[in-house]
Amino acid sequence: MALLQISEPGQSPAPHQRSLAVGIDLGTTHSLAASVRSGQPEILNDAQARGLLPSVVAYLDDGSVRVGWEALAEGTGRKQTRIASFKRFMGRSAQDAHAVNAPYAFAEGEGMARVQTVQGPRTPVEISAEVLRVLRERAEAALGGDLVGAVITVPAYFDDAQRQATRDAAQLAGLNVLRLLNEPTAAAIAYGLDHQAEGIYAVYDLGGGTFDLSILRLSKGVFEVIATGGDTTLGGDDFDAAIVQHVLAQSGAAAALSHEERKQLLIEARRVRESLTDSDSAVFEAVLVSGRAVHCTLTRAVFHALAQPLIERTLQWVRRALRDAALQVADIKGVVMVGGATRMPVVRQAVEVFFGRPPFTELDPDKVVALGAALQANLLAGNHAPGDDWLLLDVIPLSLGIETMGGLVERIIGRNSTIPVARAQEFTTFKDGQGAMSFHVVQGERELVSDCRSLARFELRGIPPMTAGAARIRVTFQVDADGLLNVSAQELSTGVQATISVKPSYGLSDDEIARMLADGMAQADADAQARMLREAQVDARRLVESVDAALQVDADLLDAQERIAVDDALNAARQCDLMDDTARVRAAIEQLTQATDAFAARRMDRSIRAALAGRAVDDILS
Repeated sequence: MALLQISEPGQSPAPHQRSLAVGIDLGTTHSLAASVRSGQPEILNDAQARGLLPSVVAYLDDGSVRVGWEALAEGTGRKQTRIASFKRFMGRSAQDAHAVNAPYAFAEGEGMARVQTVQGPRTPVEISAEVLRVLRERAEAALGGDLVGAVITVPAYFDDAQRQATRDAAQLAGLNVLRLLNEPTAAAIAYGLDHQAEGIYAVYDLGGGTFDLSILRLSKGVFEVIATGGDTTLGGDDFDAAIVQHVLAQSGAAAALSHEERKQLLIEARRVRESLTDSDSAVFEAVLVSGRAVHCTLTRAVFHALAQPLIERTLQWVRRALRDAALQVADIKGVVMVGGATRMPVVRQAVEVFFGRPPFTELDPDKVVALGAALQANLLAGNHAPGDDWLLLDVIPLSLGIETMGGLVERIIGRNSTIPVARAQEFTTFKDGQGAMSFHVVQGERELVSDCRSLARFELRGIPPMTAGAARIRVTFQVDADGLLNVSAQELSTGVQATISVKPSYGLSDDEIARMLADGMAQADADAQARMLREAQVDARRLVESVDAALQVDADLLDAQERIAVDDALNAARQCDLMDDTARVRAAIEQLTQATDAFAARRMDRSIRAALAGRAVDDILS
């Protein structure tokens, strides 16, 4: 007998009903949204049929806010603050933002960077939320309903703070984040590499404010990111800044500029740079607010010379990623170009020369990331057809670990580990009766905590009193598919546990990311020596504390001469923290060990005699 599924009135799903989801590329220069329609991803346009939304927000003195084209169209007759390229300040502190020398006034104070506007200070998270809100409204109008969520793309080299800032901005905009997807991976999806190709591909992503290089292995619908690298402070904006610097030097107008004048010159520089894509020369013309006129003719040859140092910086990251993946240039089957800045002929030429093959440029580099994100959003929303599945295996850009005694880093998850990932490691107490343990979570490639970036601190309390080294504390690191970290610590005998979701402060300098890997390689030998010294100092400290504790109980086992020798060796070992020579530290440890060998044997004898006192041999043997 066939069974019929019966639904109550109003409860049966509408035929062909689909969950509405979008992919969003929150870019430095432009942002856009895309969705899958009739099985194909397409860009969602506004009422004027424009797909791109300039990543510009204008705050007006009447309390209103203009976004995108409206912000650009807002005249100069009203008092306003117009902000662009704010993606560069995501996850950054006020001090870091000042260091970028951006054409904005930043509010003083600790914590997240805040731009001064006519409506008061605004964080990059709040500014980003304005753009995301417009994209959400555009998507809902185009798709005819509420969104179940969005996949938002981020540079592969965005750290925890920058990813969390992006999530916060989406929440402010009323968006449910289905996943944060690395921009290079989204571009590979858009090119259809998941179905039509196998092999190793590189994605070269040069946007307005960031650069990413990812190397992916594609096999039967599995995207495995095997290495990544990049610079979150390198993009088209830097090419514009190089043009401005050159023009000011040539025109003799290199006097101090106001924030407004600098913004004015950077806008003109972008126009000139884009003109040089199709022309051999372009005229740079601007009349500054102060009345000064700036005029200069820039040839393509001169611009190429200005661009070479910046392009070489991107190629250095390419070489590092290849080295991390243990690959040669010849192993790369194809190169995908992503980001509006890759339209520059000089960039495409440099990439073609480096890889020895023309890169893929068939799709609009401004739209390719959003199209790939739309495909992933459609998948996560449950709209995919059988056979449309693929598996994304991204990686974390920098190692994660905790601080151990001596200021050393114990890595739990290494860089370029595939995410999501969970790893655990056991630690123990340092002192007798220690009832709590403090954990310092760090990120970076150096051996010493002082050379890495601090992520979070938390404590595990309620550890039962035990002798040093007897407690077993398991520390577990979990990195989710968005690259966000959770850390837990558990004492295994009692089950007492502490957990922290690592939501780092926004005080990371983006320059640290570029520096960490370079320092990790350049300082490898020095770090190894420093680690050996710290480990030896920790051993000396542990031995000193052990001998001190033993003397408090059994000092009577030493005669006067032996006590003098032990005290001398103890005093020498106490100085180990001040020594900078591993060999001297180890010599001091050896001297103290030899001076206390006989003492240790006598203590053992006394302990055995005490344990056996008053007991019959038969009782002991039984």
